[in-house]
Amino acid sequence: MNPAIQDLYPPDFAHCFGCGRENPHGHQLKSFVEGNEVVARFTPSPHHMAVPGYVYGGLLASLADCHAMATAAADAEQTAGRQVGDGPAPRFVTAALRVDYLKPTPLGSELEIRGHVTERSAKKAVVAVSITVRGTQTVSAEAVAVRIPKSMESPL
Repeated sequence: MNPAIQDLYPPDFAHCFGCGRENPHGHQLKSFVEGNEVVARFTPSPHHMAVPGYVYGGLLASLADCHAMATAAADAEQTAGRQVGDGPAPRFVTAALRVDYLKPTPLGSELEIRGHVTERSAKKAVVAVSITVRGTQTVSAEAVAVRIPKSMESPL
């Protein structure tokens, strides 16, 4: 199996609450290249509740956000002619995020998060993300991912 894109981020960029492997309190989201898309699966816990039986929208937005950045990283590698896993994954940060909640997302089932790049340039990517539960799409999102600016790089 291919490595998770987030596991390829350099250690100084692996602390994200949504996907950082170095953040034991975060979501630990893992995204994988599957054909022309990037796919992640996540099962919300009872503490991710908005109202009884349904997932908190902020969690869904953060999952879409982190998955979009991983999708942009994978696309950047593939566009450069490299395979994901050949080296450290490039880091992207969110410039814009739009989330549309299509239906309430029920707790207790695995979420499938899919992303693909719809537009790209050397410094940014526009990523479309969908979140489905048991085959029903509950969230549609679009993120603008930009390569991490020098000002955000680790001072270490």
